[in-house]
Amino acid sequence: MAALLPAFPPTGPRPMLAMMAGFCVERGADPAACAEPVLDGTHRDLLDALEFARRWADAGGAEDELPEADEKIIDDALLARLGGEAHEALRLALAWCSVEEWQPPALAVLCRSTEVRRRHASALLAACRDLAALERHDLKCLAYALAILDDEPLVVLHRPTGTGFEVRIGGIGDNFQLHTLLAHLLVGGGHVPGTAPSAESVRLATDPEPAQGRTGAVATGAFELLAPDGERIWNEGLPDDIPVVEGRRLLVLDEPMYARSWNADRFFPMLPGTAELTRVLSADEVQTWFTYTCWTS
Repeated sequence: MAALLPAFPPTGPRPMLAMMAGFCVERGADPAACAEPVLDGTHRDLLDALEFARRWADAGGAEDELPEADEKIIDDALLARLGGEAHEALRLALAWCSVEEWQPPALAVLCRSTEVRRRHASALLAACRDLAALERHDLKCLAYALAILDDEPLVVLHRPTGTGFEVRIGGIGDNFQLHTLLAHLLVGGGHVPGTAPSAESVRLATDPEPAQGRTGAVATGAFELLAPDGERIWNEGLPDDIPVVEGRRLLVLDEPMYARSWNADRFFPMLPGTAELTRVLSADEVQTWFTYTCWTS
C-alpha cells in the first residue's frame, strides 16, 4: 500500500492510503519498509501547505486571517487567489486541508524505528515547526516525534552538589520522561540526594510494552531543569530544547522551586525511552563545564 502512494493523485485519498499502511505498522508490519513513501508524502504536504500560506500572504492576506483547514474553503475564488496553474493551486489547497491526516501514519513509522527517525526526521522537522507556528494545524505530536533524540550524549551538572555526569539518552518523547529517568539514574543511583521516582513511573518510561490505558501512576519532580544561561527547560518541552555547548547538550539540575508531579504515562506509548549513566565526571571536568554556565561550581 505504501508503494502505491506516489501513484495516487493529490486529489485522491492519498492520506487515507497512508493511514492504512500506518495501521498495518501498528499491527506489526515493518516500519522501515513503508517509511519512505509515507514520510515523503508527509513532507510534500507540509511544504505545499507552507506554500499555500505564502501565496495567501502574497495576495494580501494577513497571517491571522489564514483560513481553517477544511476542504469547504476550496472554491474558484480561493484557487484564483493562489495563482499559478489551476491544478497546482488545487494541490496546495488540498495540502493545506489534509496535512494533519498524515500525522498518524507518520507517527506509526517514526515511533517504531530508530533507523527511520535517523534517516528521515531532520528533513521534515523545520517544515513541521514552521507550519505549526501558523496556528492553523495541530501538529504537536508530529513535531515532537521528529525532534526525538537517539543515542544522544548529554552532560548533566547538579548544581547543589557540584557534581557532573555523562548520560546517553534515546527515544524520550518529552522532558517529563527525561526528568523521571534522570532522577532514577542520579537519585536512585545514590549520586545526588533526593527522593527517587517510583519503580512504576520508571517502568512506564522505559518498558517496551506500552501500558494499556491510563495507569494513574504519578511521577514527582526531583529537580529544576535549567539551561546553561539559567533559563528554565520546561518539563512540557523536549530534550531537543537543551542547548548544545562544545558539541554536547548541557543541562543543569537545581533544587526544585516548588513541588510538582505529573502522570507518569509517556508521551508516545509505543516508544520506550532509554537513559544510561555512562560516566561520573571528575571535579576538574565539572569545573570546566560550569565555566560555560552562569554559575560557578
